[in-house]
Amino acid sequence: MRNIKLTVQYDGTPYAGWQMQKNAKTVQAVLKEKIEMLLKEEINLIGSGRTDTGVHALGQVANFQTKSDMELWKFIHSLNAVLPRTISVIDYGEMPKDFHARFDAKRRSYIYLFSLVKSPFFDKFSWLNPAMKNIDLERLNDISLVLKGEHDFTSFAKTKSETKNKVCKIYSIHWRRSRNLVIFYIEANRFLHGMVRTIIGTLLDAYSKDEPEVFIEKVLQAKDRKAASNSVKAKGLFLFKVKY
Repeated sequence: MRNIKLTVQYDGTPYAGWQMQKNAKTVQAVLKEKIEMLLKEEINLIGSGRTDTGVHALGQVANFQTKSDMELWKFIHSLNAVLPRTISVIDYGEMPKDFHARFDAKRRSYIYLFSLVKSPFFDKFSWLNPAMKNIDLERLNDISLVLKGEHDFTSFAKTKSETKNKVCKIYSIHWRRSRNLVIFYIEANRFLHGMVRTIIGTLLDAYSKDEPEVFIEKVLQAKDRKAASNSVKAKGLFLFKVKY
């Protein structure tokens, strides 16, 4: 058996997330279907992690095992030809048999895009928020540092999250401006369901308060989703990179 690693990009707009679900169109289901069609065998496609409905990916990683002796470059060329325009395999390789896209991942990172001006090119992939022009990003970065390190992120996870362990370690978190975009970046060992969008919404809410750092500390300590603020829209969020 050969173990094949794929790096996948996708526009999450028409999908109910990465992970396969009953009665829903997902990225994993479409990719699995096309791989099996080409290989003429059933495979188990493993992703590095789920992304929610409407969330995109620049660097999702997946792997599967196959009996096929295919030439990889030919297979990837054929796979991209049959995949919809919303999904693309941008890198690939053969890995040791014990490689696991999810369990071997050490760090994952996300970015979120805010548009400062209306643009037809960014409409699907960012949240139009001209008010962000007036935010002091240096101050917002200082507030964000409260979340850096290892914490229980129960308050930032969806209430129905199936994961019992809510402790995550954030290695990097920051904001920056690039022309007419404000870009949020976060890197951690793992993320909970809905965590990134809730963190962004809560940080923006905290910015407007008298003691923002204290507010964030209280949200963490509460371990209650009701203590955090509303999540930002899904369309500006990208799974950026998975590190092994």
